Amino acid sequence: MAWLLALLQTLLFIASAPLLAGWLKKVKCRLQNRRSPSIIQPYRDLRKLWRKEPIVAHSASWIFKATPYIVLSTTVLTASIVPLIAVNLPTAKIADVVVLIGFFALGRFFLALAGMDIGTAFGGMGSSREMTVSSLAEPAMLMAVFTLAMSASTTNLSEAMKYVLNTGLVLRPSFVFAMLGLMLVAVAETGRIPVDNPTTHLELTMIHEAMILEYSGRHLGLIEWASQIKLMIYGVLIVNIFFPWGIAQSFSLESLGIGAMSLLLKLIGLTVLLGLSEVVLAKMRVFRVQEYLSFAYLLTLLGMLSHIILEVQH
Repeated sequence: MAWLLALLQTLLFIASAPLLAGWLKKVKCRLQNRRSPSIIQPYRDLRKLWRKEPIVAHSASWIFKATPYIVLSTTVLTASIVPLIAVNLPTAKIADVVVLIGFFALGRFFLALAGMDIGTAFGGMGSSREMTVSSLAEPAMLMAVFTLAMSASTTNLSEAMKYVLNTGLVLRPSFVFAMLGLMLVAVAETGRIPVDNPTTHLELTMIHEAMILEYSGRHLGLIEWASQIKLMIYGVLIVNIFFPWGIAQSFSLESLGIGAMSLLLKLIGLTVLLGLSEVVLAKMRVFRVQEYLSFAYLLTLLGMLSHIILEVQH
């Protein structure tokens, strides 16, 4: 029963990711007083891409052809270990959050190689920028993870969420700093404004889009789907780690229903906040990203230091 529920939760995770992307686009359009597309438009876009045959350059190696499948596979594996609507699932106990970061790094590594594989200027530029951003974002994310691990005495996401649930509503300065830092990292890692713009094709500002310019057809569809799943992973991590109330701790239908409803409400609130920030803020220059991610690292470092100081005083 537990393994079946874990499989269903993973399928729900990857199937609802385009819906979250569609809702975010709808929120942004409403805030900008523009006519919004249907909330299921990402599904239509993916279906259109999957029906098209990919066009591959003659100079492309096996890395370019295999990267879309590797990126999607690592993203799905990451989604399988993140508690969505219930904790205590067997997949959540197999790996911890450090493995999760490793899966992200593996997909990013192959995507950067694929960007340089064809030999175009845009691909190499995008790969260089992507690795620069990741080298600054991963330490900040690891510091947020270590802050959580020191508080809950575990790096397992399921156990950490149960710890927060069992301790109740307590104001933890370390968690506040870690949450703010993780939110800044999530914006950078998912290629959102102000770090990157997923809808632009201007060569001077592209980061993620520059690496996938040579992809088309179902290859591009797989990469777009992986990006949508990654966005949902970061959203679920933020709301379920720092606000886990409502997540199911048993496998009854009532608990699972409450967990699904609470997750839906929390994600709606988070996407509204993200949409509002993207409408208010402008795309920053590439050389300013270092300052942005350094501030994220500073916040997570303050979170760890505040936890250590409060523990020593206690």
